[in-house]
Amino acid sequence: MGKHKVYIAQKIPKKVEDYIANFCDYEKWEGEGPIPRSELLKKIHDKEGLLLAGISIDEELLNHAPKLKVVSNASVGYNNFDLKAMKARNIIGTNTPGVLDDSVADLIFALMLSTARRITELDRYMKDGKWKLEDNENLFGLDIHHATVGIIGMGRIGEAVAKRAKFGFDMEILYYNRNRKYEIEESLGVKYCDFEELLKQSDFIVLMTPLNNNTYHLIGSKEFDLMKREAIFINASRGQTVNEKALIEALENKKIFGAGLDVYDKEPIEPDNPLLKMSNVVTVPHIGSATEKTRSEMAMLAATNLVKALSGEKAPNVVPELDE
Repeated sequence: MGKHKVYIAQKIPKKVEDYIANFCDYEKWEGEGPIPRSELLKKIHDKEGLLLAGISIDEELLNHAPKLKVVSNASVGYNNFDLKAMKARNIIGTNTPGVLDDSVADLIFALMLSTARRITELDRYMKDGKWKLEDNENLFGLDIHHATVGIIGMGRIGEAVAKRAKFGFDMEILYYNRNRKYEIEESLGVKYCDFEELLKQSDFIVLMTPLNNNTYHLIGSKEFDLMKREAIFINASRGQTVNEKALIEALENKKIFGAGLDVYDKEPIEPDNPLLKMSNVVTVPHIGSATEKTRSEMAMLAATNLVKALSGEKAPNVVPELDE
């Protein structure tokens, strides 16, 4: 029996490629930038496995890949999966949780700090040749230490954020989650809170939920109206968990102090998006896990998931909805 045929639709480290080569015959995308969808559809007619991140796995793609058995996402999110269509074809879908938790939590704190202390705004201020007056209140920011952070979605990344908040900044930590996490409440002293109360009481609101039917536009006008006028909103989950028009309106009308964003309703973000012009918004281009070490570990985990599933073994990280 020959090796399983797979297609690698993104750049991966050489050691990960070598690992896949031990078990599979593979082709890979070698062009610049993301693979065009038309090119991908041409390549997958005889492939049993795909390794990728963020590419829509839908009826169109599945119709072009009649032999497909496994889709390995090199990301923790998998809202690019049409779960119903994949399930109907008995296609395994996997993701890469765990290895990116600390890197994403680091970025969340970078967004909190840079928004609260206005780092990017003041960096531009200085580079424009300006300097503070003797005590220029117009340049004041907000403290993070001893403030209250509300975490919406207490998964592994939420827990990593809570640890940094507790032990690094002596913060009061509230959380809202679909299920209470009693062990974390005991070990970290975090407090479970009603969703609306969390929005009302928190100085920092960190959104870390997956994107699904229940979380689409979870935060909108009503939720921004409940927040403190000096609250800072941080989103490193998925852009569509937030009604972006409502976020823009809240920022323009100073309903909240500012926002730190790694994700957007449309990605890449459109150049005329008002968020890019706001001095009280810190924007980064969906780079939560973007360190060399973490991305390498994610690629290796994605490759391991792919190889094990194709070999008939239990893949370590089958997404829950397809894990039956």
